[in-house]
Amino acid sequence: MSRVITRIARLWIIPVALVTWEVITRIAEAVYFPPPSTILVRLHELWFSGPFTRAFLTQESIDHLLPSLGRLVLGWGAACAVAVAVGVALGRSAVMYDCVSPLIHFFRSVPPPMMIPIFMTMTGVGTPLQLAAIVFGVVWPVLINSLDGARYVDRKYLETCEAFGVSRVQRVTRVILPAAAPKIFAGLRLSVALALIMMIISEYVGSTEGVGYHMLVAQSQVDIPSMWTAIVILGALGLVLNAAFLRVERRLLTWHRAARTNG
Repeated sequence: MSRVITRIARLWIIPVALVTWEVITRIAEAVYFPPPSTILVRLHELWFSGPFTRAFLTQESIDHLLPSLGRLVLGWGAACAVAVAVGVALGRSAVMYDCVSPLIHFFRSVPPPMMIPIFMTMTGVGTPLQLAAIVFGVVWPVLINSLDGARYVDRKYLETCEAFGVSRVQRVTRVILPAAAPKIFAGLRLSVALALIMMIISEYVGSTEGVGYHMLVAQSQVDIPSMWTAIVILGALGLVLNAAFLRVERRLLTWHRAARTNG
């Protein structure tokens, strides 16, 4: 109970920021920065005032929010699975790493939004374009962190496996992956924000649905409150995903924190 109270107390900055924002925007009467009260009313009307049978989602949410979430989860999950597998394989093979390293550092230096026109010529517009953009943006931080984590596993662990005749599969699943897990999770956490960014950018260019497309339409209609509702949804989505990810990370890496404390 005390832990919950402490966490709630840490959120004092949110109401302070909202009140400050409300006061400043009403005094300034800025057209492009509406007060939070206006944004929240529009947010409820546009996205979350649907019937109970749809869990209060409006048609706007069904047409734009749910497709964005689906692409986000699918693209992020596919990119992370491939990146972890390839990163661990490269990290445990010095020869493969030396061969592939220049290509990795070349492509990870390319800004992901610059690849969207290339993907558009390859896949056309629509979901394949968004998935390709999300995968390309997400894969590099996860790949680099997985590679580094697998590459620098303590030699004592590997020598012990050899001494006891541990199979290669067990060596990967029970020694290499747990040892590399802190690095891998660091890349996974960073990739969540990149997936959100690439989701929105790709929906600007080649989509007829999604939160990014909704923002583009609202901009063309000079519907400023609607634009801000999309910004609020993205910020809240990033906050929720980060909190959920941290919760999973703490649960899975409890042994790592205990080892650091004891060490």
